[in-house]
Amino acid sequence: MKKLVLGVLFLVSWQFSAQELYMPRNIKKAYENGTRDLSGAPGKNYWQNKGIYNVEVKVDANSKMVSGKETIVYTNNSPNDLNDLAIRFVNNLHKPQAPRSGVVSKDFLSSGLHIKSFAVNGEKYNVNSDDWGTVEKIKLNSALKSKAKAEIRIEWEYPLSVQSGREGQIDPETFYVAYSFPRVSVYDDYNGWDMLPHSDRQEFYNDFNDYSFAITAPKNYVVWATGDFLNPDAVLQPEYLKRYKSSLKSDKVIHIATEQEMKSGKVTKQNKWNTWKFKASHITDFCFALSNHYVWDAASVQLKTKRASVQAGYKADAKDFEHYVEWMQYNLDWFSKNLPGVEYPYNAMTAIQGYADMEYPMMINDTSIPDDFQDARLTADHEIAHTYFPFYMGINETRYAFMDEGWATTLEYLIGIDENGEAKAKEFYKNFRVKRWINDPSAEQDQPIITMSTQVSGAGYGNNSYVKASLSYLALKDYLGDDLFKKALHHYMNNWNGKHPIPWDYFNSMNTGSGKNLNWFFNNWFYTNNYIDLKVSSASQMNDLLTVNVDNVGGFAIPFDAEIGYEDGSVEKLHFSPSVWEKDQKKTMLTVPITQKVKSVNLDGGIFMDYTPKDNVKTL
Repeated sequence: MKKLVLGVLFLVSWQFSAQELYMPRNIKKAYENGTRDLSGAPGKNYWQNKGIYNVEVKVDANSKMVSGKETIVYTNNSPNDLNDLAIRFVNNLHKPQAPRSGVVSKDFLSSGLHIKSFAVNGEKYNVNSDDWGTVEKIKLNSALKSKAKAEIRIEWEYPLSVQSGREGQIDPETFYVAYSFPRVSVYDDYNGWDMLPHSDRQEFYNDFNDYSFAITAPKNYVVWATGDFLNPDAVLQPEYLKRYKSSLKSDKVIHIATEQEMKSGKVTKQNKWNTWKFKASHITDFCFALSNHYVWDAASVQLKTKRASVQAGYKADAKDFEHYVEWMQYNLDWFSKNLPGVEYPYNAMTAIQGYADMEYPMMINDTSIPDDFQDARLTADHEIAHTYFPFYMGINETRYAFMDEGWATTLEYLIGIDENGEAKAKEFYKNFRVKRWINDPSAEQDQPIITMSTQVSGAGYGNNSYVKASLSYLALKDYLGDDLFKKALHHYMNNWNGKHPIPWDYFNSMNTGSGKNLNWFFNNWFYTNNYIDLKVSSASQMNDLLTVNVDNVGGFAIPFDAEIGYEDGSVEKLHFSPSVWEKDQKKTMLTVPITQKVKSVNLDGGIFMDYTPKDNVKTL
């Protein structure tokens, strides 16, 4: 009974402390409604909607048209009757009139989606998609009741853009087909319908759906896709079927098809069209790629509970992609065993050489960087790290990009230490990530991380989402220590796997999971205009005690090393975690026992680069 009382008091204390963090009114409402809980867990009234998608899609390599028909069984698990359906089609970004975050070339533009037919529960709707943007509402003739289902049937087509970014034509005979089908937008507990248009800067927010795809491609085109490949026997010729099946059990890379074999017509069944079938359940998106000349490599990696297939499709002269399968085997194993330390959750991972450096469930679309293997490998690391954030965790990337990009940047850095050594990993992180932010004092760089991603533009968006967020996670790891940090992270991930967390769910989960009130830290890193700038205001030695007064000019609660130089030329390095800022985030006093005469003190933040490093040094 005593333990129970303590537990109740503990929970109350967390609920009280959690209220110290600012929440927008709509987020407060979700907590009041019990869909989210101040312990960090989903609330007793949590819900999310779901679609079961059966899609038949055809890609015409000559006309570059993608056409299809789909049936969506959509379940309204919300407590509200829905009078509208919001339909999202990201590729309407290519329409000339679409609002975009930057200038595009003429080759980027297309006519966008054309809806041929649209029906709900057998009732046909007259839909004119000519004026559609990336998300549009359709008024329902009969409301979709709470806890009820609707069957939505859509027939559609759209052209692949000539210029390939996240999707489109990689070359005239290689296509990355992403965001390729109209879908029901997210209806959630804090915003209702997600009606934010896609601008080509922010990324995505989708429900966890079940997908069955039948992809019809021309003869000699191989298709790679999200999910389990259901019918290899129906589309591959015997020798290549044998190689593919061998790769599913092989630790060694198997060259399933060379460029010459692809071009010779030996690989696929010689029907005019072949239909490739894939299935993926409880996942936030589905995409595929196809080519008639890309090299096809594959192997697999043994994880704790399964073997995962690892595949790559690429141009014959891409020297970095020749190593991609091996890199990805290592990658899946490392992330599963280290950080986040959660087994890779899917049965496959495929890399396609393209132009986007972009993640999709079980697939990545990466630029070739043949003259810098370290950079190329870290690109793959970063994109595959997104498996966990935002796919294992259904992050709202559009509004809160730091919840996935910051984690992928952190995981990229940590696996990079293992791959390239600590010195090289730190140098890359500093040069590629931190330096451009910390050396740019413009106002947009110092907006709070919690700022909604759609409200931050230019370099400010990238640095909030990637750099500052990543540094916050690494600072928290330093503060908690590796074991407690991992324990708290797992608590958060267990709470929200397959669901839709928002920043307050992260904050509250980490509080509960660590058993600490971290709100001082979250306030410091996420709600302020802070940056990194320490200053040694004074340093003095009194007998066997060194006293160093440090001003935190920039404000962020960072870890740092104090390098103490002695008169005999030796240097002692002492590490200080962010705990030194817990009581006072403006200044701290370091007291260090010493045995000899001190000559100088230098504060070094390492990857936590200082805006004015010259005042980090004090000579005694």
